[in-house]
Amino acid sequence: MADNLRPRPPAAMTRRHFLATTGSAALATYLALTRPVGATGPGPALAGEFGELDATAPGGIDLYLERRTLLVGGRPGSAITINGSIPGPVIRMQEGAEALIRVHNRLSESTSIHWHGILLPFTMDGVPGISFPGIPAGDTFTYRFPVRQNGTYWYHSHTGLQEQLGHYGQLIIEPALPDPVEYDVEHSIILSDWTFEEPHRVLWKLKTMEGYYNFQRPTLANIDEQMQATGMSFGEVMGKRLAWNRMRMDPTDIADITGATYTFLLNGKAAHENPTFLASAGQRVRLRIVNASTMTFYDIRIPGLPMMVVQADGQNIKPVETDELRIAVAETYDVVVTLPDDRAYTLFAETMDRSGYARGTLAPCLGMAAALPEPRQRPMLTMADMGMMHGGMEGMDSNGQDDMHQEMAMGHQDQTKARPHQAGGELPTENLPHRLQHGPAEHGPASITMARTASRRLDYPGAGLGSDGWRVLTYSQLRALERPPGRRPPTRQFDLHLTGNMHKYIWGFDGKKWSESDLLRFQYGERLRINMINDTMMSHPIHLHGMWMDLYAGGNLHDNPRKHTVTVQPAELLSVDITVDAPGQWAFHCHLLYHMEAGMFRTVAVVRSLEGGPIHVRS
Repeated sequence: MADNLRPRPPAAMTRRHFLATTGSAALATYLALTRPVGATGPGPALAGEFGELDATAPGGIDLYLERRTLLVGGRPGSAITINGSIPGPVIRMQEGAEALIRVHNRLSESTSIHWHGILLPFTMDGVPGISFPGIPAGDTFTYRFPVRQNGTYWYHSHTGLQEQLGHYGQLIIEPALPDPVEYDVEHSIILSDWTFEEPHRVLWKLKTMEGYYNFQRPTLANIDEQMQATGMSFGEVMGKRLAWNRMRMDPTDIADITGATYTFLLNGKAAHENPTFLASAGQRVRLRIVNASTMTFYDIRIPGLPMMVVQADGQNIKPVETDELRIAVAETYDVVVTLPDDRAYTLFAETMDRSGYARGTLAPCLGMAAALPEPRQRPMLTMADMGMMHGGMEGMDSNGQDDMHQEMAMGHQDQTKARPHQAGGELPTENLPHRLQHGPAEHGPASITMARTASRRLDYPGAGLGSDGWRVLTYSQLRALERPPGRRPPTRQFDLHLTGNMHKYIWGFDGKKWSESDLLRFQYGERLRINMINDTMMSHPIHLHGMWMDLYAGGNLHDNPRKHTVTVQPAELLSVDITVDAPGQWAFHCHLLYHMEAGMFRTVAVVRSLEGGPIHVRS
C-alpha cells in the first residue's frame, strides 16, 4: 500500500487497535460461553456497548443471539442482543479471504442473519424460506463464504420483526488493494430506531388505524401555524386541505412510525447520551455511516464541517463535497471530514419527518459537546411529490387522477408508454426518457395511485430539504470511481410499480402482496433493466439480494454508481440495470420493515430460461 494512501494511526488507541493487540475477540467469545444467559451483573447493561470481531481471522468468530433487558436511552427494554449488546459487534473481514461465522441461537424462536449487500452463495444469504430454513431455537448455523468485495455494509435478522428489537450490526471489509480513500482515523456510525412497544403490536396499530403514529397532521387547531409557515390565506389553506382530502391523502404522511413511539439511536445511544467520537485538529476522519433503522430516514449534517462523500453502499465513488445527506433505511455512506480546530462538532441525524433526532459529538477529548441545531419545521408533501409536476390541482378526479396533467404528459417529448417484459437488441444507457405514463391503475384496492405520470427525480433532495441554502447530496451526484467490471447495456426490461394502500396498510409490487405474487424470473447471464415506478406517496428503499443494481443516475456505462439499496421517491421513475450472475433464489423487497412484512416483497428466481424454474447451486 502506498505510504500516502495508508491510514495514519490516530494519537489515541482505537477500539480496533485494542482488539488487534489484546485478543479481545477471543475473550469476548469466552465470556459469552461462560456467562449465564440473561446475566447482566447488578442491573441491566447499557445498549450501545459493542465490540469488534474479525470474521476472516483464523478460526472465525462466534455470535450469540439471546434476549436480554438493556437500558435503551436510560429505560429498560427487552432486546435481541448479539454478544450481549445492541447493535451487535462490528464485524470486520478481509477481501480475498474466507469468512467463517458461527451463529448460536439462544432465543426461544427461530432466527437468521442476512449479510446485507454481500455477494455470496444464496445458501449463505440468510433469508428463511428462500435461501435456508432459518436457525431453530437452540441450534448453531455456520456461515462460510468467500469475501469478494470491500467497503462498508451491515447485517441483520431476516426473520419476522426481530430487526426492530436490536438484531443488527455493521460490517467493514478491508480492501485487498490500496484504499483510494486517505484517512487518519475512522469511526462506525450506526443509526437505528427503537420502540418499547412490542413490534407486532406496532404493526397491528398500523393496520387497524391509518396514521396511528402521525401526530403532525393538519387540523383546525394548527391552521394558524400552517398559514404563518406558508404565507397562505385561510381560504387558500382550506382549499389545499380539501384537495388533499379528495385524493384521500395527507401531506404529512412522510413516515409511518414517528417519534410518537420511537427513540432514535446512534450506536445504540439516545440523543441525550451523546456518544463521543475522538479526533484531533487536522485529522482526516472517516465516518462509516449505516442506517440500520426499521422505518426511519435520517438527514445527516455536521454544522460547521463540510462532508466529503467517498463511498455509497460500500462502493467507491468520485468524491462529492456536501453539507447534508439523506440516508434511507439500509443505505450506507462513507464520508471524510477534517477538523479545523480542537473543538467539538455535533453529528446531527434528524429524522425525515422532523419528529426527533439522533446525535453524537466529534471532539478531541471526552466530555466535550457542541450546540444542537435549531429544529426545522416538519416537511409537507407537495403536488410535485404526487407527480403533479406543474402545480395546481384542477381536473383531479375522485381517485386523485389529474386529467390535465395526463394530457400534458402525453405530449411530452420524453414520454414513453408503460412496457411489458421485452427483449431484443441493446437498450440505451444514456439520456433515458424523463417521464413515464403509466395510465389508469389496474392494481385494485391494494393501490391508491398518485398520478398518471412518473418522472425521474435524481436531482430532488427529498421533502424538507434544499431550502436552507446548504448543499444536499442527490443521486445525480453519484459517480463510480472506476467502471465496474462486466458492465454492458441491458437487452431486456420491464416496469415494476411500487403500490400501497395506507388506509388498509397493504404494500406490494404491481398491486400484489408477496403471498399473492409469482416469482420474478431473471435469466442467468442476462443484463436486465427494471424501471421502478412509485405509485405511492412515500419513499421506498428497495433492496435486491445477491446482485448489484447499477443505478441510472444521469451518467453512462462508465460512471453510473452501483448500489444494493435504492430509494424510489413519490411519483418517481427510477431505473436500475442488473447483471444476472448469481444462481439461486433471492429476496427483492422494500427495506421499510413493516412495509416488507405487509407484503412489499418478491422472490427472484434466477433461471436458465424465462419459462424454467430456478437454478439451484449448492456451493
